[in-house]
Amino acid sequence: MGILSFLIGLFKQLQIGGVTGERSLKMEDSVITFLEKTLQRIPSSSLKSILNEWGFLSAQQLQDLHFQQSKHILHNKVLAFCEENGVRIRHVIQLDMIYNCEYPNKRNWSVYQFSGQQDDALVLNVTEFSQKFKVNLKDLLRHVSIGMKQFEDDAVWIRVAWGDNFTKPNQFKPTYVVYQLQTPYVFISNLNVKHRPLLSQALVIATKHDEIKEIQLRGRSLKSLKDLVLRRYKQSFQTYQPKPLQERHCPERDQGIVHEHAKRLADLKEVATQTFGDGPLPKLETAVFKLETKFKDPENRILTNRPEPFRCAVKFSSPSFLESLKSLVTLGIASAPVSPLLSSIPQKARNHFVISERGPGVPSTPAP
Repeated sequence: MGILSFLIGLFKQLQIGGVTGERSLKMEDSVITFLEKTLQRIPSSSLKSILNEWGFLSAQQLQDLHFQQSKHILHNKVLAFCEENGVRIRHVIQLDMIYNCEYPNKRNWSVYQFSGQQDDALVLNVTEFSQKFKVNLKDLLRHVSIGMKQFEDDAVWIRVAWGDNFTKPNQFKPTYVVYQLQTPYVFISNLNVKHRPLLSQALVIATKHDEIKEIQLRGRSLKSLKDLVLRRYKQSFQTYQPKPLQERHCPERDQGIVHEHAKRLADLKEVATQTFGDGPLPKLETAVFKLETKFKDPENRILTNRPEPFRCAVKFSSPSFLESLKSLVTLGIASAPVSPLLSSIPQKARNHFVISERGPGVPSTPAP
């Protein structure tokens, strides 16, 4: 009977040891997989500088890397060095943050605005903000991974990998948050509905505000979104309605069509400058207008007589929508003066609107 108990106990120990070893192996595999995927996203032209900034590899290891080799061979060499140095998940998180900070335009960003500033919010420092944010979010969620990085332009980058009370954080689909210190604006990428209330509460408490809401401004160029809301680009401060193009008296007008065409292009350029300014415009890829108005067409009585509003959405898309619109006006392809629905985009720092019977406005979206 004693031998049987001993064998059963030994079997349980071996079983537990096997499970523990298997879990450890899986954890190590997940770190290597995470590292592999992070390395794959980094362009070959930036790999050397990013690895230098990362600082995880030794000077000798960096010297032994030949960056002219194929990406596959180079990555295998980096992986071998990282395993040799005992890479952990926190190290790969640092590398992922460096890459995303270097290439922010690989993400889609939404702009949020704080309101209800508390009296002592102006004296907020980075250390206090970081501590409050981490403590609050970890109180709300058992398994969450938080990384932070500050830059010289007073921007704090936050990386949040979400888990729940039973599963570990998913490092492959993190939320990125960029908080511009001493401003009411925060820029968020890849935030799902489930985690919005948690992130919202942590940000509001850490920044000493009462509320946060989305302001319907989205795009891939983080710098352009910052320029729009912080008014950091050369704007056109229009204090009057643009003049309609008028015929000007020109004694040399009869000299030919070429002169007349050049003069018209000059007029169009003046209108475009009055509307958008004479400097480069922030990059916005889209502008969306949701229509909630009555359908008005005497020839279509079925839709016109409907009591409920006619709903549809119009989306403009371009690598740089504002620059494209300005060029269309300059070339005479788009009508001038430009409709306020389009010209107000840079002034209002919005690119999503709802047009109802009361006029254009911003969609009423609940706080995240």
